[in-house]
Amino acid sequence: MRTILFIIQKEFIQIFRDKAMLPIIFIVPIFQLLILSYTATFEIKNINFVVVDHDKSILSSQLKSKFTGSSFYNFIGEAIDYKTAEETLRMGTADQIIVIEPDFERSLQLEKRGKIQVITNGINGSAASLMGAYATLIISDFNKEIIIDEFPLANVNLPINTHPSFWYNPELNYITFMVPGILVLLVTIIGMFLSSMNLVKEKEIGTIEQINVTPIKKYQFIAGKLIPFWVIANIDLAIGLILAYLVFNIPVIGSVALLFGVASVYLIAVLSLGLFISTMTNTMQQAMFISWFFLVIFILMSGLFTPIESMPNWAQILNYINPLAYFIKINRMIMLKGSGFMDFQREFYLLLTYAIAVLSLSIMRYRKTS
Repeated sequence: MRTILFIIQKEFIQIFRDKAMLPIIFIVPIFQLLILSYTATFEIKNINFVVVDHDKSILSSQLKSKFTGSSFYNFIGEAIDYKTAEETLRMGTADQIIVIEPDFERSLQLEKRGKIQVITNGINGSAASLMGAYATLIISDFNKEIIIDEFPLANVNLPINTHPSFWYNPELNYITFMVPGILVLLVTIIGMFLSSMNLVKEKEIGTIEQINVTPIKKYQFIAGKLIPFWVIANIDLAIGLILAYLVFNIPVIGSVALLFGVASVYLIAVLSLGLFISTMTNTMQQAMFISWFFLVIFILMSGLFTPIESMPNWAQILNYINPLAYFIKINRMIMLKGSGFMDFQREFYLLLTYAIAVLSLSIMRYRKTS
């Protein structure tokens, strides 16, 4: 134990000696959390739309007002014909075109139906589906208003009246959903990069040979390398949780001690993976590229941006070796739902198994000569 403490002391001295590294460890994650929490969102706002109104009636004006009154839409003007409106869509000036057919009001009054055409820029499929859903909801709401005005008694005795209730994120704020996941992402990036480059740095400057000729055992050396970054990553997580509360008003509803307990196991897995990469590489450049290769896969398959349930079966199976997916799920459950250990014990035990396996591989893979 005394030997490990000496190695830990050496690592902390080495970390704090590098003045350029300290802002990267503590300041950069803060800026990343503040920026990504506002920008990493699938919410669609500020939809630019053009109207082609062939009817020029009172009802067509009311329909336009429904769109312009929405907080999701920006009205950029009317087009004299469809071809002009289509050009704005092609140039990227508009995202949606609302075409109101001739005799719209007359058809509604006489035939009880009217024609509206909605054209959406479908380059981004997910954004297009949301924009289409927004337009459909606005038109549906407008349709209900017409029915109530025309037949005021028709909706008096509706058999079912629904009032939705949203738990855990009642305001449906996307930042509330993203911040816990981004916290995990930042801690992972810092921990994995630092641990993967640390041992390689010893190889590049030649100090690894001095350590190898000492009677230090392999597990003592790996533990001494891992613990300082484990402490730093936990400090980064604590700073992130404080910012989440002060800036985004997202408290930890569940147990903070439980959150840090799970985080400690998760960080052992991530740091061990970084150390395992450093045992297989000889330069910092190699370590960075391999670490980034794994991180990109882990991040995109973690469920941070795309639900895991929506992925193909083979991808869901592959996610069993993705520690990021486990901790993002657990972190959201603790922070937003107040979940206890029994609610995610399966994910925790899988994460614990993963951490033990990768740490063992790191110790076995490190070759020490005496």
